[in-house]
Amino acid sequence: MTVDGGVAGRLLVVDDNRVNRLLLGRTLEQQGHTVAFAADGRQALEILSTEQFDLVLLDVEMPELDGVAMLKQLAADGRLLETPVIMTSALDEVERIAECIDLGADDFLSKPVNPVLLKARVSASLIKKRWRDEQRLLMRRFAADEVVDDLARTGFSIGGSDVEASILFCDIRGFTSLCESQPANDTIELLNTFYTLMFDAVEEHGGLVTMMAGDGFMAVFGAPTPRADHALRAVRAGLEMLDLIGLFAAEQQAQGKPPIRIGVGVASGSVVAGYAGTQHRATYTCVGDVVNLAARLEAHTKEVGEPLVVDGETLSRLDDRFEARSHGEARLKGKARPVAVFSISGERA
Repeated sequence: MTVDGGVAGRLLVVDDNRVNRLLLGRTLEQQGHTVAFAADGRQALEILSTEQFDLVLLDVEMPELDGVAMLKQLAADGRLLETPVIMTSALDEVERIAECIDLGADDFLSKPVNPVLLKARVSASLIKKRWRDEQRLLMRRFAADEVVDDLARTGFSIGGSDVEASILFCDIRGFTSLCESQPANDTIELLNTFYTLMFDAVEEHGGLVTMMAGDGFMAVFGAPTPRADHALRAVRAGLEMLDLIGLFAAEQQAQGKPPIRIGVGVASGSVVAGYAGTQHRATYTCVGDVVNLAARLEAHTKEVGEPLVVDGETLSRLDDRFEARSHGEARLKGKARPVAVFSISGERA
């Protein structure tokens, strides 16, 4: 929405002086904005925890929780990334103003606020917010929400860091033969359905798909958002994937089409997670021995005749919640030592 050449928005005015609040609010309303009020920083934080605003006008000097302290809390929990802030003050304190800008405030206005300057700076902040919102929406079309949020928090840089996570690999069984038995359009439709079902299960349990390769994919649980229960989430996602594929296979058979089966491998431990590529083109991914092990475990499902297998590290993190069967130690490709392999058939009641 635009008003008199500017952008209208929903604004929160935070000031302990009631007269200042009301006069500033009236001016903003006359300029076409919708305005809400808070008498101090604590009240403002409570309002912001439940309501969405396009801009906050925040007084620097307030009792209880002043503008600088409130700004620090907004910066710490990431809300400054979503809501721009313009500081207001009757005092000419250059150091405090500079501190606010360093913390992430978008602009500053001196009291008494000049209406013309107020309109210009509010409009400029709202235009920048609209541009950031559109940019974030565009990014979400091409990257997972967790990656977009991570980029907003930390910025982009090539490289990674050590994290504890669980890696899941999934693959369609007999895909080459399946491709030979049906038209290419049917294969594409089958893959689209497969990915729709599998990605929904992964995302439902807090996982992130980091790689797609033909009829298979890789997902990580525990990065970029740390999750202490990453192994539990990964295994539950794997079981849900098997349930969904079972239902889909039944539908395929009912229509006289070939059903599909999948294999799922999960491994847990330390991985390096981050952005790989170049400054011009990069992707969020994980690398390390755990990633390789998960891929080998997925391939090993064919050998043990079970659709979901995990390593000993993953099993140790599940607190005996699942029906598990040992398949002994296996010599997996690329592994110098045998790996304990376990199949998971379901969660205990």
